[in-house]
Amino acid sequence: MLQQAVNYWKGHVTLRVESGFPERVLNLCAARQIAFWDLCWETPLSFTFTMTRKDFRRLKKAAERLNCQLQVVGKEGLPYLLRRFRRRYALVAGLALCALTLFVGSFFIWDFEIEGSETVREEEILRALEKYGVGLGTFGLSIDSEQLRNHILLELPELSYIAVNVRGCRAEVQVRERVFPPEIVDKRRGGNTVAKKDGLVTEIRPLDGEKLVLPGATVREGQLLISGVTDDEQAGTRFLRGMGKVYARTWYDLRCKVPQTVRRKHYTGEERTRVALCWGSRRLNLYWGGGTPEHCDKRVERTQLRLPGDIMLPVTLVRETLRFYEEAEEPRSAAEAEAAAAAMLRQVLLSGMEEGTVEQERVTTVPLDGSYLTALQAECLEQIGRFVEVPREEAAP
Repeated sequence: MLQQAVNYWKGHVTLRVESGFPERVLNLCAARQIAFWDLCWETPLSFTFTMTRKDFRRLKKAAERLNCQLQVVGKEGLPYLLRRFRRRYALVAGLALCALTLFVGSFFIWDFEIEGSETVREEEILRALEKYGVGLGTFGLSIDSEQLRNHILLELPELSYIAVNVRGCRAEVQVRERVFPPEIVDKRRGGNTVAKKDGLVTEIRPLDGEKLVLPGATVREGQLLISGVTDDEQAGTRFLRGMGKVYARTWYDLRCKVPQTVRRKHYTGEERTRVALCWGSRRLNLYWGGGTPEHCDKRVERTQLRLPGDIMLPVTLVRETLRFYEEAEEPRSAAEAEAAAAAMLRQVLLSGMEEGTVEQERVTTVPLDGSYLTALQAECLEQIGRFVEVPREEAAP
């Protein structure tokens, strides 16, 4: 493979030799150390073989005294390829300009690759880099890594380490996320655990304090569940944190109204495709007009242009497909309205629970004043304890 590449770089010629004594040509090549390959006999007096462009000139000069005929069958290689363009000045100038553009463009950043981010979003990291002068089209040699690292770590306290390594036109951003220590609990400050909503207690787990209710008890919002003040005969009165978890059954009755009609999309079948080129923060639209028309869905596909050999170009091909539709007001059934309302009510229910699950639920829907009234009645098992810290002056004996 390597030898083929060398031969292509030098250029090689395929010859047909005709002679009454063809073996003299082969002996001449051996005597002059002229390398050849792909020897193929056509007749007893003629054969073809291949050699480099330089050896062909040597053989042609040395074979003048031999009674033979040398005919060039084919020419291949880079020198012959370049010779075709020697009079095409515009094409040569375009190739030179393209090579110069690629060479100069390799000193600028056109792509980012982020490694190590798990909880911190890549958009936040890219936004912080752009804020301090590192974005698409930034000159790679002008980046001060140490100064940039100090600014980014102050901008994103969730990171403990960041490094920006420029490899050609790509910036490799390596980050390490900070591992925060657990919150230190000051046990000298007392507190209590109270109920944050009504419920039927099923389990109580005091971590530091004295429980004041038992499983099976019904509690009201704000009722004291775990006390941070204990009193016994030996130690006397002590002020503790009063922390713990209390699980209870809770009941919810959520309601909402949804209209009996809904606006639906009806696609007309008309589609339009638009193409644009993006490099850095610039965009070149290859179509007339701008903006997105009304009543259409837009699907965007981005393709990074590359050269043979997987060489990435700082140009992105953007293809936008527009699908047009018409909106119409249509009635919807009670089942469809109930499904939409129930999904919304479940989301509201789960967002209000810190730690819990829905054990049972019942959904009912009735028509009311041109709309549907949907009610969600649910029984849940959740943690209802809320820790309340007691101020120092109140906790002091």
